[in-house]
Amino acid sequence: MLKQTDLFCEWLSNYIDYEYTTNTEGFSLDTMLFLVKRLGMPQDSFKSVHVAGSKGKGSVSTMVAKILTEAGMHSGLYTSPHISDFRERITGPQGFFPEEIYGRAADFLIPRVDSIVPALVPGGKAPSWFELVTAFAMLTFKTAGLPWAVFETGMGGRLDATNVLTPECCIITPIELEHTKYLGNTKEEIAGEKAGIIKQGVPVFVSRQDAGLKDVFSKKAERMSSPVFFMDEVIDFLEIDYEDGGLSVKTGFKNIPGGAVFKRPLSFNLKMLPEVQAENAVLAAYTVKTILPSTDEAVIEKALSACSIPGRFEIIQFDIPVVLDGAHTENSIKSTLKSFTRLYPGKSHLLFACAADKNVGDISKQMDGLFSHITLTKPGYKKEGDISTERNAFRENCRTTGGVEAEVIPECDTAILKSLETAKKEKAALLVTGSFYLLAEAKKILSRFREDQGN
Repeated sequence: MLKQTDLFCEWLSNYIDYEYTTNTEGFSLDTMLFLVKRLGMPQDSFKSVHVAGSKGKGSVSTMVAKILTEAGMHSGLYTSPHISDFRERITGPQGFFPEEIYGRAADFLIPRVDSIVPALVPGGKAPSWFELVTAFAMLTFKTAGLPWAVFETGMGGRLDATNVLTPECCIITPIELEHTKYLGNTKEEIAGEKAGIIKQGVPVFVSRQDAGLKDVFSKKAERMSSPVFFMDEVIDFLEIDYEDGGLSVKTGFKNIPGGAVFKRPLSFNLKMLPEVQAENAVLAAYTVKTILPSTDEAVIEKALSACSIPGRFEIIQFDIPVVLDGAHTENSIKSTLKSFTRLYPGKSHLLFACAADKNVGDISKQMDGLFSHITLTKPGYKKEGDISTERNAFRENCRTTGGVEAEVIPECDTAILKSLETAKKEKAALLVTGSFYLLAEAKKILSRFREDQGN
């Protein structure tokens, strides 16, 4: 029997999904504003935190929601993409909601969308897949009666479907060159798009950024009369050590007018790698402590120590360790490689794929000489990849430790199984990275492989 969410996904498949299809018409908030008004403004039924950025925004969103829930402010969480199950995008304080909650939200949404008269929609555009999923998340949180929800933006910020929120605060994680077709060709232009989530008078918390980008956020915050807190200005110290396959973190903060006031430094263990997750955790802690000053330090520490996220340095143990990490930008992959080589200094293999719009040239340079075997493939069967560009980039910039060129296997399911078999034969750790879409395929195939092996 199909779950309520399976039936909802079948209905969703009738709408265009720009995660897999190029948007030639450009983005606008008009359709989303029309949609939430038609649905009774469900986003106003709870308090929210809005998170944008190029990397780390899913991790920060998860950490904020976990802290809020641990503090008794039960929070929903909206993130993307999902790895194995659509419900990963829309979760509650205890994880997945009961199917009855998803079902009630879907039953409210579907007839109100099916009955839309196209001529009444601004520009005559039907809602996109992501707009409908975002509205569905808002309705799910409203149906569940949650007081708080944390929303991760999709691609951008200013024109992202989530930007109909009026949040309690905004968070911006590190900016990198990404989605340049839509967001701009420089980091400054992309930062400007991400800064579009900043609302009038709403505090904004900004992670460490490249030089020059702070000015983009400062100016936008000033125009919106929004208090802005930069992490490099409020962190007093941050100590990170590897411990039991995770991170031991100690941090303290300076007292900044209007910012968080901690009674003592924080000390917690993170299950999550790479090291940048410590900075994500600090950003989440400082944000919640500022907007909810009564939150106890012990509550924050307990919440952060319990955090884990599928596809973020997720370790699956076969006869060898297999690390699944969705890093897909130059800096995030650099951080992942640092932790991977620290944990597994011996023989290691790489399975890599990325979307066609990624800078595979710069990414491949970082991997030169780190692996004894490299396999290149496509990022699943839905996301557009460019296997010839991958091949050329690795041929030019990256060789294995033995000087051998990367092996190219376009069919990702074949590449996943062969990479695992080769790594097991050579007793090498295997890193699978470059795309969340590759990870989704890998998790399905590795799960079936484990079942076939009787593990």
